[in-house]
Amino acid sequence: MRAIRQLPKFDHGAALRVPPAHDARGRRALLQWLGDSGCPFDDRGAVQVGTGQGAVVARPGDWIVLSVSGEFHVARSGASWDA
Repeated sequence: MRAIRQLPKFDHGAALRVPPAHDARGRRALLQWLGDSGCPFDDRGAVQVGTGQGAVVARPGDWIVLSVSGEFHVARSGASWDA
């Protein structure tokens, strides 16, 4: 009898998009969600995020993903939200 190969577990979680610099409410929510893993980076709305690969700067329009493993990842957006 052949053994059934186990498929790798899909490491999904939650994601938030970095809001534009003028969206104070969205920025507060994002920074609260990031906790100690995130901080404002510049006055154009970028945030610095601690990931498994080190600190990464996420700009408005990028996605910050929290995986089930508890690590943050930054997914780059094709379009910029800079105003």
